[in-house]
Amino acid sequence: MSEALSAHDTHLRTVESLYSGHHSWLYARLRRKLGNAMDAADLAHDTFTRILASNVGVVEEPRAYLSCIAGGILATWCQRKALERSYLAALEHLPEPEVPSPELRYLVLETLHEIDAMLDTLPPLVKRAFLLSQISGMKYEDIARQIDVSLITVKRYMKQAFLQCLTLVE
Repeated sequence: MSEALSAHDTHLRTVESLYSGHHSWLYARLRRKLGNAMDAADLAHDTFTRILASNVGVVEEPRAYLSCIAGGILATWCQRKALERSYLAALEHLPEPEVPSPELRYLVLETLHEIDAMLDTLPPLVKRAFLLSQISGMKYEDIARQIDVSLITVKRYMKQAFLQCLTLVE
């Protein structure tokens, strides 16, 4: 048990050292990239939260390590913002009576984010086949020709994607 406490203490000291020594640098870097102090503060916070939740030990190159973690968080954040912008742009074309309430918009955006995250776990061709079918409305035969695989492979890809979708509703 003392070994577990010692490892935990080492981890906390590492995170504390990273935070005290590099938070302002990371925040400034994110602020330059984003041009927004609030989003930069949120992403810097998320970076240290992720590190705190990990089992990181000694970090030889702290700024490179922080850049890598923050870069992944920033990429996910940018994807999320792009998805939100696309959804809101689509809403602009709806007639007034069909525009969803703010509460429904929030629920739809959260669902879109969950679906997007799920799709990112799929292999690229599976994801592409699924999107061609579900978004573009293509038939399986046409998808097979477009991505240069057999019809049975497209069916297998679709089964894999649908099974992954089921994990969202369970």
